[in-house]
Amino acid sequence: MSWLNIAAFVACTASEGPGRRAALWVQGCDKRCPGCCNAGYLAIQEREIVTAQQMLARMADAKARFGIEGVTLLGGEPMLQARGLAEVAAGCRRLGLSVMVFTGYTRQELEELQPRGCTELLAQTDVLVDGPYLADQPETERNWVGSRNQRFHYLTDRYDVAIETQLAGSPSFEVRLGLAGKALINGWPLGR
Repeated sequence: MSWLNIAAFVACTASEGPGRRAALWVQGCDKRCPGCCNAGYLAIQEREIVTAQQMLARMADAKARFGIEGVTLLGGEPMLQARGLAEVAAGCRRLGLSVMVFTGYTRQELEELQPRGCTELLAQTDVLVDGPYLADQPETERNWVGSRNQRFHYLTDRYDVAIETQLAGSPSFEVRLGLAGKALINGWPLGR
C-alpha cells in the first residue's frame, strides 16, 4: 500500500489542464523555484496523509459527481511521491480519465535521476509538463505554464499541441471560499 502526503485537492476545475479535471497537489518540493505560485506546498512536512486507494476513491467520486475528463497531478513536486501517484494514475486511467503531470524536473533529469516510481507514473501519464518555474521568463501565450522554458510532452495520443493555446479566454484561475472563510486559489493568477 502506498501513502501520499496531500497539500490540496479540488474535485472539479477548469484551470489546471484541458477540460474539467480533478487536481491533486502533493506536499513537499526540493526544487524551490523563486516566485513559485504554490509556495505553501514546498515544505517537506506532513499535511494530509492518505493512501493511494483513498485518493483514487476521491477521483472516482469526482468523475461521478462532476463528469471530469481527467486529473492533474502537481505540487509541491509530484516526482517526490511518484510511487503513490503512479497507483492513483493507473486507477484513474482504468476509470477512463486522462492524466496530466506537472514537474519542476526536466524530462532529462527524470531519466538520469530515476526517482522511485517515476517510470511507472510516466507510463500512466498522457501529458507531462516539465521544467522549473523561471520568473524571468514569463509565459504569455500557452495555457497552464508559468514560464517559457517549461515543455509539454505528449506521452499518448489523447491530447496534442493544440491544447496549449486552443483555450484562449478560458479561466486562468479560480477562487473557492470554504465554510470557514478560507480561500483556495488555483490556476495561474498572474497569467495573461
